[in-house]
Amino acid sequence: MKKLTGVFDFSRFFAVAVTGTAVVALGLSLAAVRASGPNLVSQAALIVDAKSGEPIFAKNSNHVTPIASITKLMTAMVVIDADLFLDEKLTVEMDDLDFLKGSRSKLSIGTVLTRREMLQLALMSSENRAASSLGRHFPGGLEAAIRAMNAKAKALGMEHTRFVDTTGLSPQNVSTARDLATLVTAANQYPLIQSFSTQREQYVTSEATGRTLHYGNSNGLIKTDGWDISVQKTGFISEAGRCVVMLAKIAQRPVILVLLDSVGKFSRIGDAQRIKTWMETGEILEIPKPVAQKKTKSKRSTKASGKAIAKKRRR
Repeated sequence: MKKLTGVFDFSRFFAVAVTGTAVVALGLSLAAVRASGPNLVSQAALIVDAKSGEPIFAKNSNHVTPIASITKLMTAMVVIDADLFLDEKLTVEMDDLDFLKGSRSKLSIGTVLTRREMLQLALMSSENRAASSLGRHFPGGLEAAIRAMNAKAKALGMEHTRFVDTTGLSPQNVSTARDLATLVTAANQYPLIQSFSTQREQYVTSEATGRTLHYGNSNGLIKTDGWDISVQKTGFISEAGRCVVMLAKIAQRPVILVLLDSVGKFSRIGDAQRIKTWMETGEILEIPKPVAQKKTKSKRSTKASGKAIAKKRRR
């Protein structure tokens, strides 16, 4: 991938995306074609043409920041690279519990799943105990898995990336939007990662407990009409904000989207939708203003009743 800067040539991008005739047909002026880019909540962002590697839009793309569960893409790659038996049964143990963030999991201690199922849950639903188990059962153990992840990052040219665990729960897992675009490009070479990361849902049954668990994809865009996604991974811890990386087809061509450090549960999805609209039509959508919550009638009634009771008691 060519070196990216914080500036992009939008007119060159648009010339590739649509012809001059299409610009007229869309009713877009030259000023609109040269617009500064989409409005985004994410503090760092990058859009890259997946075929040419050319940047389409960049915002703080070289800023080093925690990446949360996007880490799991690298976890999956080194596990697959190790050519381990995917149907080997792995057991969730005490060492897989999250004592750093206290995150919850459906996988109780003693749950037994295959390595294939652990990969599915880690990529599709960002299951932390599954990702931890994958690391523990790596040849040489967790430390060896982490060394393999950092070695892989170095081999890919991800100069500003560092991993300290296989889950992404530690804020010391850091990278840049530019490096993560490289990661997505590499992850797209793995058919299992393509399949598992974009799977809508999965049911798994533990032989040890007999429980059947249902998991859904952590990325709501997977089920959204109009989106054609080949690879994706979401992430969130407080230090990283809301993050997402994707390889998707937009405006009839594959592009890599990297959105990091966004505030608000749905802001990264909103940013992705604003990017899609911008690339397909040239329209720059405004970021919706937060709606102040009004007190409901029931809350006001409860409050009024409380005052009346207190008044009676004072009498």
